[in-house]
Amino acid sequence: MTTHDCDSPPLSELETGLGYHFRHRDLLVQALTHPSLGGVERNAGRGYERLEFLGDRVLGLVIAEWLLERFPAEAEGALARRHTALVRAEALTVVAEGIGLGPFLRLAPSERDSGGQAKPAILADACEAVIGAIFQDGGLDPARMLIRTRWTPLIEADLSPPQDPKTALQEWALGRGRPLPAYETLSREGPDHAPVFRVRVRVEGAEPATATGPSKRAAEKAAAEALLRQIRTPKG
Repeated sequence: MTTHDCDSPPLSELETGLGYHFRHRDLLVQALTHPSLGGVERNAGRGYERLEFLGDRVLGLVIAEWLLERFPAEAEGALARRHTALVRAEALTVVAEGIGLGPFLRLAPSERDSGGQAKPAILADACEAVIGAIFQDGGLDPARMLIRTRWTPLIEADLSPPQDPKTALQEWALGRGRPLPAYETLSREGPDHAPVFRVRVRVEGAEPATATGPSKRAAEKAAAEALLRQIRTPKG
């Protein structure tokens, strides 16, 4: 049987923040256990990866169901963009921080000393794992309640569907009668398993922008985002 770290806040505080009290608290402990702990603590128990896998699917389902209800007249493409924005790691990190998940995480000393309790990637993964744990402990209804409660500020923050930066830049250019943005791959570096692409984008009448990414598509997206920021930032 796994236990929670004695120097962490009591789990009852986290359950209060979640609005859900576990019948099988070991599931919550597992959801809070970073895989790094298993390598240094014999009785650490299983890490959160399996629950993270489950929580990712539960979150995706609940958000999809909710979007159909919330935006009944919206086309599939707009719903898909909203869905992507609401289930991505950045959104999960915001929710995890709002819940105050960090102090409850069970980490290996090295991970804890390097600030693991505040790392966005760990917070996002653990948030998904907690959703999975609630689903496994109590079913879909309490998981849905947590998601709808904690994701409401995100879904209401911008009632227009998010737009891909490349599409937004293209529409900006066309709306001003200018040619389509032109993307140029400047370089590809790094090993095959971890390449880094450097891409420049140009739009008539604006200074070009350059960005990098792990794929050509990702680099183009980052470059478009950089150029949009540049265009939209008032010149002093």
